[in-house]
Amino acid sequence: KGKCPEDGWDESTIELFLHELAIMDSNNFLGNCGVGEREGRVVSGLVARRHYRLIHGIGRSGDISAVQPKAAGSSLLNKLTNSVVLDVIKLAGVQTVTSCFVVPMATGMSLTLCFLTLRHKRPKAKYIIWPRIDQKSCFKSMITAGFEPVVIENVLEGDELRTDLEAVEAKIKALGAENILCVHSTTSCFAPRVPDRLEELAVICANYDIPHIVNNAYGVQSSKCMHLIQQGARLGRIDAFVQSLDKNFMVPVGGAIIAGFNESFIQEISKMYPGRASASPSLDVLITLLSLGTSGYKKLLKERKEMFLYLSSELKKLADNHNERLLNTPHNPISLAMSLKNLDETNDAAVTQLGSMLFTRQVSGARVVPCGSVQTVNNYTFKGFMSHANDYPCAYLNAASAIGIKKQDVDVFLKRLDKCLKTFRKEAKQEKSINEISDANAATEQFED
Repeated sequence: KGKCPEDGWDESTIELFLHELAIMDSNNFLGNCGVGEREGRVVSGLVARRHYRLIHGIGRSGDISAVQPKAAGSSLLNKLTNSVVLDVIKLAGVQTVTSCFVVPMATGMSLTLCFLTLRHKRPKAKYIIWPRIDQKSCFKSMITAGFEPVVIENVLEGDELRTDLEAVEAKIKALGAENILCVHSTTSCFAPRVPDRLEELAVICANYDIPHIVNNAYGVQSSKCMHLIQQGARLGRIDAFVQSLDKNFMVPVGGAIIAGFNESFIQEISKMYPGRASASPSLDVLITLLSLGTSGYKKLLKERKEMFLYLSSELKKLADNHNERLLNTPHNPISLAMSLKNLDETNDAAVTQLGSMLFTRQVSGARVVPCGSVQTVNNYTFKGFMSHANDYPCAYLNAASAIGIKKQDVDVFLKRLDKCLKTFRKEAKQEKSINEISDANAATEQFED
């Protein structure tokens, strides 16, 4: 039926299924005689077994979704994977999505492919409207495609950084709608930035007849992010949304899903991909979804939500203990941020040092963001880089509750963070005592003089 099974399959059943697909490819025929330049020859048995002898990849030279006559098994694998992934995207909250395909490139390059496809539809356009998010790959995706990003600074509402809708509309009017390739918005992001106001942006795009591409990098795991996409498509215009395979389905890096609500446009994007493509990302995600089933994936989504609440409450307690606070970012369903004001006031380098201390203590994924750092990406200078704003009020630390996180991860992280912060407080107290003694000695010497 081309749908993800409700209950996951065991490993032997999945392997049997993959071997059945593999023997449909010509390179595995007993009497095959190959005289072309691409015959699926693999010299290493280890490499052949790693890929289940599915060597031909997916697609043809003119279309990544096309069927290969000499590789019926690999072609069937490709069709089934796209169908199963579409089913899971609907399950995750975007019920009206009509088409998607797995592409063997990470999110940034997949966004580039979307922009290059739009180039043929809007040959005069040279600008992309982009509400700022300090993440290099989504910025470079526009540069690589040959377009000029028009950065829209976020507005501070409480602790949250939100989309400046007035600035977006004003820029569209100033540049002229026909000169704008698309609006490039974001759902999943690091707090205190929160998902863009997708519904309002989609309405603006519909009103001005401008395409809308959504970077949904790790948003499939969040019902809130998926709801925003569904509502945006219902109320206005969303042409495509792109999500990572590794972040949402816990497979190796190297694949993404491009999905949308207009099947013909998604097919246009797939035809833009030059040549055949690696089947590895498709194989990885199909194996994973067959082993989980819809019940297994739903369970992971439920556990992630529960861990987000747990991380939020425990991080708040820790923040209070250290006279800091958990920033109030209710619109961000995955990432949290804790202020580091006391650390920042103690020592300018202390914030960065905290990041190093956590990393050497095997805490990965936590981002420590100092105030006022400047970085240039492709000749564009970002002030306050990593904080998504020129002047965010305080330094802070990020932690995220992403799919697959366990209670043990949260507990160990909090324990190590607490220890690091106590070390800083102890050092600051010692330094204060030394300074007080020095001041007292200096005063005594002056009195004696």
